[in-house]
Amino acid sequence: MHFPCLSFYQILAVFLRHIFVSYKKYPQYSSYLEILNNSKRKGENMSICSEKAIIYHQEKINEYYYSLWLITQVASTARAGQFISLYSKDKSRLLPRPLSICEIDREKQLICLIYRINGEGTKEFSHLQANDEIDILGPLGNGFPLQDKPALLIGGGAGIIPLWELAKSLPGEKILVQGYRSLAESIFPKEAWNPFVNESYVCTEDGSLGEKGNVLDVIRNKSLTAQVIYSCGPRPMLKAVKDYAESLSIPAWISLEEHMACGIGACLACVCKTKHKDKHSEVHYQRVCKEGPVFLAEEVDLS
Repeated sequence: MHFPCLSFYQILAVFLRHIFVSYKKYPQYSSYLEILNNSKRKGENMSICSEKAIIYHQEKINEYYYSLWLITQVASTARAGQFISLYSKDKSRLLPRPLSICEIDREKQLICLIYRINGEGTKEFSHLQANDEIDILGPLGNGFPLQDKPALLIGGGAGIIPLWELAKSLPGEKILVQGYRSLAESIFPKEAWNPFVNESYVCTEDGSLGEKGNVLDVIRNKSLTAQVIYSCGPRPMLKAVKDYAESLSIPAWISLEEHMACGIGACLACVCKTKHKDKHSEVHYQRVCKEGPVFLAEEVDLS
């Protein structure tokens, strides 16, 4: 999953608001990393690590996407569905780029991130080579809850990325459906999932790979069933998944893609509308970077 970056003016507005909120709450600290470190000393967010990760390996896997492996302590505590913020060496790029965790190798302390170039920040990352260093913060977000039930995993486009580690981590029977616009934008071959899932399907909008259509077409045509759904992808797809799950009374956990700024819940740039009130602000919104990005579908307003 990729979290879209903000425009320059959105970034400026969010950054100024973040500075105001930070100084109002913690006037003695001069940056949100210091605020985070202070929270850690108080016993909050103890699993979050701010460090210089080392590039283990990077390769371009197709016309659009890059696979980046980092040597990092984040691997010790990260879970499927969480993300990492990567910082540019160019200090004029004030805010980090949040990237979903694709794979975790705890034994070797490795994290894999798959991303595409969406701007100057990710373009800079594409030039990183083995043994280079990069400032990171993570793991961030809540991740997917692991339920021991027959599961249906549904990924659309870059939303397939966090489902790789989820497929490895989930116990029980798993069916995977991945959808793309075209063969050129596909990330994982259908066969790559065989060690982790019981059944795997792929579809494309233009029919250039797998079945022609969308993920819901495949699910209905193949009469796929499960007791829990996990999904990540574009909002229209997630809304369709939510409606489908509700029609069958199946719980669905969805990972949202929203514009992010600070990535730690301070700036409120990535809120989504929910059924329940936020305990601090008393409004029906929650922060995707903090309370999310994974939510129970029935709790989120996707209209």
